[in-house]
Amino acid sequence: MEKPVFRARRSVTVATAVLAAALACAPAAQAAPTAAAGPSPAAAADRPASAPSGARLRISTAYELPGERVYPEGIAADPRTGDLYAGSFTDGTVFKMTPGRRTAQIFLPAGADGRHTANGLKADRFGRLWVTDSTTGVSVYDTRSRRLLARFVVPEEGARFVNDLAVTPDGSAYLTDSARAMVYRVTPRQLAGAGDEPVALTPRFDLGDLLDAHAPGAYTLNGIVAGPSGRYLLVVDTTGGDLYRLDVASGAIRRVALRGGDLLHADGLELRDGTLWAVHNTDDAISRWRVSRNGSSARLERRAADEELRLPTTLVRVRGTLYVVRSQFDKGGPMGEGTPETPFTVAAVHGI
Repeated sequence: MEKPVFRARRSVTVATAVLAAALACAPAAQAAPTAAAGPSPAAAADRPASAPSGARLRISTAYELPGERVYPEGIAADPRTGDLYAGSFTDGTVFKMTPGRRTAQIFLPAGADGRHTANGLKADRFGRLWVTDSTTGVSVYDTRSRRLLARFVVPEEGARFVNDLAVTPDGSAYLTDSARAMVYRVTPRQLAGAGDEPVALTPRFDLGDLLDAHAPGAYTLNGIVAGPSGRYLLVVDTTGGDLYRLDVASGAIRRVALRGGDLLHADGLELRDGTLWAVHNTDDAISRWRVSRNGSSARLERRAADEELRLPTTLVRVRGTLYVVRSQFDKGGPMGEGTPETPFTVAAVHGI
């Protein structure tokens, strides 16, 4: 495994630790923080210059999510139907968005199956919807019947933040834990053998000793995507700004060589045909990268920021359009005081 070179980003890590501490005292409905810190003035000075931006982003509202305090976080596209799903951070509602209908419908109500938050989402080609609960683990649903198929939970007590997930072509799911710098795996055999009782998640990759030094309590691993063949995963360290390649077969971990920029404050990721998109939540930005064939390096092609992204937390690409979640976490949500603009929305973004 490649040993990381430790770099000083003290202002960023301290800000992350402060945010994590504040959110640890939040009400139960908001106990699970986003895995990124709001930038301090000093942190802003540490950021690399953006790549040439060219034309502005073209941003429009694609879908509206009903509710006064939705604060959405995750999004998923069903590869079979084209339907989209989004989850509410504050109460766990999962919404279904159908092409041609502007207002989303409730797919799973708040509190379904004991969930009171919804973070990362993934719809797989087998007709299943995976919904992470940052406080416990992941629930798996049948997209047709909405029936709960299985639940997998973090096996030990202590800090945890089950955040995002990716599903490889063989049906295995990989989930990031932002508090433990760990990636869990759920295999098809484990899923098939799951019954009515929760099953313990199995750790597959532990990056705790490989990441750059962070302040205690900092949130680290966030967005994760699978390479086209499923042989490797790419996972981002949102506080360190680094990207890591995880070899599914061997378990080897190496830092991806980033050229032209970094992934500081990166949240959700999307990988298609060698192009990687990332949302940078507190920066209101999206970056686009060209990833090498074996996933060992990535070159920044473009980065663009726009306040109309409203603290984006993740994205998914469908038929040439990026659908971006506008969380508004900093408007009365888990990352700041204020009043959100309602209804909460998912944006359609072009130009990057």
